[in-house]
Amino acid sequence: MSLNETVSAERLHIAFFGKRNAGKSSVVNAVTSQKLSVVSDVLGTTTDPVKKAMELLPLGPVVIIDTPGFDDMGELGILRVEKTQEILKQTDIAVLVVDATAGLSKEDNEFLVDVKKREIPYIIAYNKCDLITERQQTENSVYISAKTNENINTLKEMLAKFASSAKIDKKIVADLLTQGDVAVLVIPIDESAPKGRIILPQQQVLRELLDNNMTAVCTKPQTLKDTLSSLSKKPKIVITDSQAFGEVSKIVPDDIMLTSFSILFARYKGDLETLVKGASKLDKLSDDDTILISEGCTHHRQCNDIGSVKIPNWIESYTKKKFKFEFSSGQSFEKDLSKYALVVHCGGCMLNEKEMKYRIDSAKEQSVDIVNYGVLIAHIHGILYRALEPFPNIQKILK
Repeated sequence: MSLNETVSAERLHIAFFGKRNAGKSSVVNAVTSQKLSVVSDVLGTTTDPVKKAMELLPLGPVVIIDTPGFDDMGELGILRVEKTQEILKQTDIAVLVVDATAGLSKEDNEFLVDVKKREIPYIIAYNKCDLITERQQTENSVYISAKTNENINTLKEMLAKFASSAKIDKKIVADLLTQGDVAVLVIPIDESAPKGRIILPQQQVLRELLDNNMTAVCTKPQTLKDTLSSLSKKPKIVITDSQAFGEVSKIVPDDIMLTSFSILFARYKGDLETLVKGASKLDKLSDDDTILISEGCTHHRQCNDIGSVKIPNWIESYTKKKFKFEFSSGQSFEKDLSKYALVVHCGGCMLNEKEMKYRIDSAKEQSVDIVNYGVLIAHIHGILYRALEPFPNIQKILK
């Protein structure tokens, strides 16, 4: 991935839902002007969600998602419906495709209740309008024909309108600095670092600093001390990989702000206040408690993996207790969290904001404390208060 590309987690996620053979895949193909999905008259042709990151005018960078019919049947059908429900967790705009010759069904209305409950903007696209004469269009609906392309542009314009109202110009770090400020990025290069590149959170922070006319200096923990002493202008902030928090905090002077990529992302696409409150649970855990460690991406786990090895060891070393650890990764996230005393989540750079907040809200609704890697590691090293210096309103929680 180049620094010029908009990563999928930062793109607007537009998902198309509906009953089998309502024409979802045909509508997706018409909207994207591509043969993104397989089209057939056979019920249930789409068996798994199909995702495509693309540029869609007039919207810009988006992720288009075609889903299986939510009225699928049988044992496999139930699994497909569950997959569709999973997609809702990451949906920014939902398009409900309805067969215009049949109208809204019981399943369609039940789906709309769920969408409204989740406060997801939605559009009802009545497909096959070339086969009917009467139309009752509303502000949230449009009559289209994937076959003749009638009103497909109207649908795209409606999507653009929803996207414009939903778009918030959030910053990862640039709002904490001013033009000309210097930020030092501490990037460990060890056995877990990908060959020939830096990981996504580091890429995004680096690009944002450059885009906002700020100076970014990259270094490793081993060379941080020399880097700081060589700078003629004092850095405004040092941002470190969470794994190096302990080492880096001993080097960075107190008059320079210090935080981590993970903490920045906790604010950017999560709920930093909830995650900071969750850190205090570490001091209340009991022997044999079960802890869920969840990551938003899937990767080959190495012998010294942060999620499955380092964090469990750090938690047990800090608390002087033994726990049961369970792990999840990628799109997999437990619905029932009641058996867990604590959920420890990664920074979520591969998840969009909708999905990350869903996971945090799920824990809150079930009264289960949740914390992310950066907040937890800072707490374990006794430097969480300092690591929250860029966020004084959150810092007050620890007083």
